[in-house]
Amino acid sequence: MAEAGARKRAFDPVVDANTRLLILGSLPGEASLAVGQYYAHPRNAFWRLMGGLLEQPDLHDRPYEQRLVALKARGVGLWDTVAEAERIGSLDTAIRLPVHADLPGLMAALPDLHAVAFNGGKAAKLGHRILGADGGRITRLTLPSSSPAMARTMAWKAEQWAVLAPYLAATEHHA
Repeated sequence: MAEAGARKRAFDPVVDANTRLLILGSLPGEASLAVGQYYAHPRNAFWRLMGGLLEQPDLHDRPYEQRLVALKARGVGLWDTVAEAERIGSLDTAIRLPVHADLPGLMAALPDLHAVAFNGGKAAKLGHRILGADGGRITRLTLPSSSPAMARTMAWKAEQWAVLAPYLAATEHHA
């Protein structure tokens, strides 16, 4: 039996009409849930990885709202594959009884969407299950998790995440 308060809920998606790349995690961890911000754990590499890709190396030091503005300016959206689930702690392996996010519904509302990137294996497994086998017009990419639980070097993660670069062109350059 799960302890009281173990049911966790995902945040609302961070997207707009210009979203071309949607990065999907599994479910926000405890540090993120506590402050209501995606990838808030200080050892999570997400904001450093995205800062490198966006050529904004100080991105992780900026206020959260400015980080979101920087992502949206380059056509990047954020969400999760799990709308809610039971979980003690932050590990994906502890997710129980997940309710899937409405990925097809969100993706249908994003006319410029070209790619979905799954941040980690659990997000990819659930995302592929939710979306089915046919990728259609949307490219699907599986990235190593930005979580500190994925014990790899920052350089290795950055090399793997570099596959996102073609989807990060400045928004004003696309019709």
